[in-house]
Amino acid sequence: MRLSLCHLSKAILRRSSSLAMRSSTAEDVDKFAQYHPTVLTLKRLIDFGIENTSTDDSFLFLSKEIPVRLANIMKEFSFLPDKLLSMPSVQLVGQWYEQSFQDVLQFNERHSDISEDVLNKFNETLDLLQKRHSTVVETMAEGILEMKREHNEYADDGHTASCIQYFLDRLYANRIGIEVLAKHHLMLFAKMGKDEHCIGAIDPECDVMSIAEDAYESARVLCDQYYSAAPECEFECHSSVSNSLIDNRISLTYIPCHLYHMIFELMKNALRAVVEHHRHHTSGLPPLKVLICQGHKDITIKISDHGGGICRSQLVKIFNYLYSTAPRPDDAQTMAPMAGFGYGLPLSKLYARYFNGDLWLNSIDGFGTDAMICLKLLPTDASELLPVFNRTALSKYTQAERVADWSDQISGLENR
Repeated sequence: MRLSLCHLSKAILRRSSSLAMRSSTAEDVDKFAQYHPTVLTLKRLIDFGIENTSTDDSFLFLSKEIPVRLANIMKEFSFLPDKLLSMPSVQLVGQWYEQSFQDVLQFNERHSDISEDVLNKFNETLDLLQKRHSTVVETMAEGILEMKREHNEYADDGHTASCIQYFLDRLYANRIGIEVLAKHHLMLFAKMGKDEHCIGAIDPECDVMSIAEDAYESARVLCDQYYSAAPECEFECHSSVSNSLIDNRISLTYIPCHLYHMIFELMKNALRAVVEHHRHHTSGLPPLKVLICQGHKDITIKISDHGGGICRSQLVKIFNYLYSTAPRPDDAQTMAPMAGFGYGLPLSKLYARYFNGDLWLNSIDGFGTDAMICLKLLPTDASELLPVFNRTALSKYTQAERVADWSDQISGLENR
């Protein structure tokens, strides 16, 4: 479907009325959204720290790049369904992005006056931006719940759900990208949260087994708190490149907290599934099995459980936001929730895809699940996957819902 001027005009009116963006800011957003984000590889990010890149160089790059990334996603807010865009929590997130855009943009005009004071203020701005955006995921989730409470029938509309899923994937991927740039700069040049094993935010020798063991231990403690039981975990490493692994370890260039986040989420799901599937005989819980395999191009992590698996009708929804096979946690509970918010898997998939990897599930209903993480072994191949605002993106929001051209076998059987 071709995009018409009325679609664009409607979006502009919605943006100015719903997000109340000042005209000068809107013009700047339009300007910076014309540029595509600069796609970086892990190799390029590492080079920032080992090639004597100056604070000035990083400042010049980020003071242009971050406004571009912010503007690209800010343009897409306009195309959200009206009833979601008007929710207080969504309005709040929009205001955060506008404020962050304005805060960083002021440094874009100071390229001829780079003093120590300017650099220090820039570092403070990046630190504030990270803190401001730290609860974007939770706040957007609350916005969707607000819409469901107020317009329940609208939340179940297929086209609306598709638009929201598409937008959230792009919003959170954009957020990850900006957070990496800000954190990497601050750890390199402002020494904030510096780790002696890392170059900025990146560990050039990230020990996959060590992180997997830490993630399992954290998930095991959480599982034991909830169920007073937790399966053991067996780890195995395999390399097709070398016959002998040093201390049974495999490493790659990666951001440790990203890897931990993905493995912890999958471990948590696997532990819960095993305990609940074997709830009547928890004394003999089958262990999880983790295989870490190094190939010539990829590193694959497989987490296998005997937790009863997931049926196909649920598996197709498993990466949808706010979908969970567990009941939603009580807001009044004091312990960290084991599951139930429905954001763990879709966010973990975004973390995996951010550096050109992937995450997926293979499940046998009635038996168990293999959760797979595939990451690029070479830092030159690990390039960012970032959303770009263009006509293709626009069409995802504006085109009408397509009519199915295949019969639905399941509904057909149910109606007989």
